[in-house]
Amino acid sequence: MTLDELLRGEDLAIGNADLVVRGLTLDSRKVEPGFVFAALPGVKVHGRDFIPKALAAGASAILTDAPVEAPVPVITVPEPAALLARMAARFYPRQPEHIVAITGTNGKSSTVEFLRQIWAGAGLEAACLGTLGVTRGNTVEVTGYTTPDAVALQAALDRLAGEGVTHLGMEASSHGLKQHRMDGVRLSVGAFTNLTQDHLDYHPDFADYYASKLKLFTERLPANGRAVINVDSEWGGKMAETARARGLDVLTMGWRGADLTIREITPRPASQSVVFAWRGREHALDIPLVGEFQILNALGAAAIALADGVDEASVLATLKTLTGVRGRLEKVGETAEAAPVLVDYAHTPDGLDKLLRAARPHTRGRVIVVFGCGGDRDASKRAKMGVIAANQADHVIITDDNPRSEHPALIRKAILKGCPGAEEIADRAQAIRRGVTMLRAGDCLLIAGKGHETGQTVGDVVHPFDDREQGRVALAEREAANV
Repeated sequence: MTLDELLRGEDLAIGNADLVVRGLTLDSRKVEPGFVFAALPGVKVHGRDFIPKALAAGASAILTDAPVEAPVPVITVPEPAALLARMAARFYPRQPEHIVAITGTNGKSSTVEFLRQIWAGAGLEAACLGTLGVTRGNTVEVTGYTTPDAVALQAALDRLAGEGVTHLGMEASSHGLKQHRMDGVRLSVGAFTNLTQDHLDYHPDFADYYASKLKLFTERLPANGRAVINVDSEWGGKMAETARARGLDVLTMGWRGADLTIREITPRPASQSVVFAWRGREHALDIPLVGEFQILNALGAAAIALADGVDEASVLATLKTLTGVRGRLEKVGETAEAAPVLVDYAHTPDGLDKLLRAARPHTRGRVIVVFGCGGDRDASKRAKMGVIAANQADHVIITDDNPRSEHPALIRKAILKGCPGAEEIADRAQAIRRGVTMLRAGDCLLIAGKGHETGQTVGDVVHPFDDREQGRVALAEREAANV
């Protein structure tokens, strides 16, 4: 593809427009001869600092936001990230026919996976893309990002379309929306789960965080797109109002939803009995998931599919057989007395609160929780999470969770301000072992914060660590000790 073809319709005058482009990247380490290197502004550094390295590797053109001297064509625009996304969409032109993007603080990963299962149950060629990677059938390809960079995203869409995928559910993070990573994606539906405190290490304030999420409905969805919004919070109500004002087809769901209305949720030992109405028609069924928030995610996926015309009987049948997502209230085992050990990704105040509230109705004895807070991230949530744990759990164990460049003891100290009676065990494996050792019949152990992650970041080093594996090891040690 030529540079002229990549920039068609952009109203830019670029020399050497017949230059053949072999690839695009915003990572100077991935530059090959004939590549366009996008020197984008970053949080800590600017991509222009890596232009010499990119040129040495054979970059044939540079995309950036300010004029630079280079022996190759330089494309200078105010929003180079947005242009990169559009160029990537032209370079990788194929996309699944029906793409649904889901935004919100919590529930994105579960909702896109439940939607994939519902579509697959209806016989559609479906996949989902997000924090857990690209999932299709029984295969998962790890990507490492909730919303990949624009080039990686478009390459993934092109490959999935080439493999026959017609229906794709994808997560839309606030970072991805604000940084224009999704600008080239041809969306059909946008959905919203909820909005609570998160990522305030990146966003200057909550208003910016909300505005970034809102871009899905104000900028990314086409004028004839559909919005499916959980309106149980004031933020959902505002999202719905904004989407209607733009003229989008808006459907609402939740306890206050007009199109899908939740009537009743009754916890069972390993499932929940749910009564809901879809456009006035009531349904009652058991869904094999633990936690009210999981039901909200499942019904959010159901509302998206039903609004798209997926057969109602097929949707209901799949809801009865849904499989939970890795690292989201995932049961990794239980003691001989049937006390379960559950791993969850909850790493925000709202996420931890919902996790603990979800476990309580299913637990006859004590709820024990092991968690920490990440370093180099929003510090204001640490004491808040401590308060939530103290109020909702019967025993709290504070430990380390990706301290990164911060001193782990200071992070734990900040959490302990909210729960001064908690037990403090720095070593995460030992903390998990302690939690498992404490379990009695009727108890439940929640290991929160990492979920599906397989590393513990200390300084600049990522050490192998998996909460699920450590939970199973601790259970095996307990069993061996009791033989």
